[in-house]
Amino acid sequence: MQRDEAAEPDDSRGVPSDSPYPDDEDLGASGLEGGSGRPGDATTEQLMANAIGGWRGLVDGSLPSAVFLVVYIVGGQQLQPAIIGAVVAGVLIAVLRLVRKQSLQQVLSGFLGVAFCAWFASRTGNAEDYYLPGLLINVAYGTVLAVSCLVGHPLLGYGVGAATGDLTGWRTVPEQRRAYSLATWFFVAVFALRIAVQLPLYLAGSVAALGTARLFMGWPLFALAAFLAYRVISVARRDAPVPVREP
Repeated sequence: MQRDEAAEPDDSRGVPSDSPYPDDEDLGASGLEGGSGRPGDATTEQLMANAIGGWRGLVDGSLPSAVFLVVYIVGGQQLQPAIIGAVVAGVLIAVLRLVRKQSLQQVLSGFLGVAFCAWFASRTGNAEDYYLPGLLINVAYGTVLAVSCLVGHPLLGYGVGAATGDLTGWRTVPEQRRAYSLATWFFVAVFALRIAVQLPLYLAGSVAALGTARLFMGWPLFALAAFLAYRVISVARRDAPVPVREP
């Protein structure tokens, strides 16, 4: 079946042009405002892309930590050069984001996170403390998401609902409620696994092992969770869409 050229998703909206569902003919019109409920529509794909910040966002977020680790090891485990290297990397990423015309919020949030980690490590004098704020953030995110599932209100469902303009419609469909709960648990598992592996390394002061674990359990693990969540949500939205409400 040939796809109508007028129905091609607008790449400027951030929708992949090589969607695995070529028979969806109204993708370009659905956007974030509507959403057809099918797995290839712009709403589902854009939401999951935004959740992980895209591949560039994932790499950007990992670079300062990688620079910190490499400089720390190569520089004879000297803290100050590693901190400077991480901050410089953060500044360069902020400049690149400005060049890409990303929002000022994205630019500042990324840089301030790096700057705070560097400042905290410099204050304590312990290289492993560069990673402590990240560990605490994982605890906070994992706890909030887990509680949302346990009380029957998975936050990922509200995220998709906000993107589609129907904040709570998914709650009327049991299949979608289960899908959003499972998808949210994927991210809880990511945060829990990070804590289980990285906290003992932090307490032991194993900076090299901690930094390496942080890199391998950073964007690759998060991207895997996002992909699994996307597949689960897509199937639920396709097979059990939210009923159209009467005006």
